[in-house]
Amino acid sequence: MLKLKSQVCFPIYALSREITSTYRPFLDELDITYPQYLVMMVLWEEDPQTVNQIGHKLDLDSGTLTPLLKRLQAKELISRKRKSCDERVVEISLTPAGKNLEKAAEQVPLKVMEAMNVTAEELQELKDVVTKILNKQRTRV
Repeated sequence: MLKLKSQVCFPIYALSREITSTYRPFLDELDITYPQYLVMMVLWEEDPQTVNQIGHKLDLDSGTLTPLLKRLQAKELISRKRKSCDERVVEISLTPAGKNLEKAAEQVPLKVMEAMNVTAEELQELKDVVTKILNKQRTRV
């Protein structure tokens, strides 16, 4: 049981690192990191959103998310604004530059898939299994 080749966690860990490193050159062209890319994808789907909404979707706490958002704001891709009705709530919106970045990012998933030499169907199968496991873990908590 304690042999590395018997463990399910190691290939998943190694694959996660491999996927993230495969994204790197494509995201470098956009001048964003992988975590920043995830935030931008969430905002491209729905703009604006609160910090809490983004954190929930990405499973990140505000201590991790806040510095990431500050860096995106420094790049002028997002704006952060406290809600007037509740100053504890910070709303995140895309700037025009952030909206324009979506067009440049559209090809990233295809480029990553090609670089990994996998089909869309294979990636979907992998995503389905991983999502199933994650959902089972979340319902147990």
